[in-house]
Amino acid sequence: MLMRAPKESGSWSWNLEDVEEPGLEFALMTAARMSAVLEKHALLVPASLEWDWFQTGRGGLGVHSRLNLARRSLDEPALPDALRACRPTGHPQAEIGGILVLGSGTWFDADGERHREYRLVELMVAPYETDLWIELSVHHDIWGQCDFRGEPHPATQANNAPRLASALQELDQVLAVAAEPGEPTYYGQAEGYGLCAPDTIDGRGPDLTDTTWG
Repeated sequence: MLMRAPKESGSWSWNLEDVEEPGLEFALMTAARMSAVLEKHALLVPASLEWDWFQTGRGGLGVHSRLNLARRSLDEPALPDALRACRPTGHPQAEIGGILVLGSGTWFDADGERHREYRLVELMVAPYETDLWIELSVHHDIWGQCDFRGEPHPATQANNAPRLASALQELDQVLAVAAEPGEPTYYGQAEGYGLCAPDTIDGRGPDLTDTTWG
């Protein structure tokens, strides 16, 4: 079992500016193109979408929706209307906020054994009036030099981090925009196409399990 940090251990974002036809359709088409790359690297097989609703001038409405994809694809023409059909009846002016693409991915332990993990990688697309903001995040320790207890695990990192790096580089090409590493959290920080190496003492990294985990 993998430990999942309450906040991301690394994240990367892209901002597609001055989109010709911004909005939900473009956001889902972009998510489909990105998911194809992530699925090729066995990092994310989309299974559901989750999002919150907001209203201009009021902000978040505290209403959350989820749509299971089942056999539907992200680039299905009818999918945007399926999301809009989830609009809360009491808020006819509600708009869709950032959309999380959720599913399972594959990771490999130190012995090279394959495992599946739900939400191994998370993808969010957030359509704005003229732009599309995208974030990819990870919450596990398999991508870094040490596990969350500070134990070095070079074999585990070698079995997983290169796939993530390759996928991020391909996503840069697909989007024609370079990824920006996200802000650091207590659990790690993105650097380039991987995670920043932790400060070590006698070969060990910091123990990050001394907080309340969700």
